[in-house]
Amino acid sequence: MPRFDRTGPRGDGPLTGRGLGPCGYGDRRGFGRGFGRRQFCPFLEEPIVITKEEEKELLKGDIKALEQEKEYIEKRIKEIKEYIEKKNNG
Repeated sequence: MPRFDRTGPRGDGPLTGRGLGPCGYGDRRGFGRGFGRRQFCPFLEEPIVITKEEEKELLKGDIKALEQEKEYIEKRIKEIKEYIEKKNNG
């Protein structure tokens, strides 16, 4: 939440980011840097309750983000392999 206004990274509302903020829900995917620091955020006075449908959409977003990360990692591995081959071949 860049402006600390509880609107999320793109203004979509809370719980729409990756949980990397100072009050992040670092336990959502095992990533994030929240690590229980949420209690120190004055603007999150009460827990946010989401419905099963909202949770389902959040999880779909997590899947999409993981797929994008996987694509990037595979692309980077390919670039590194090509670099090594080029370096070894002269």
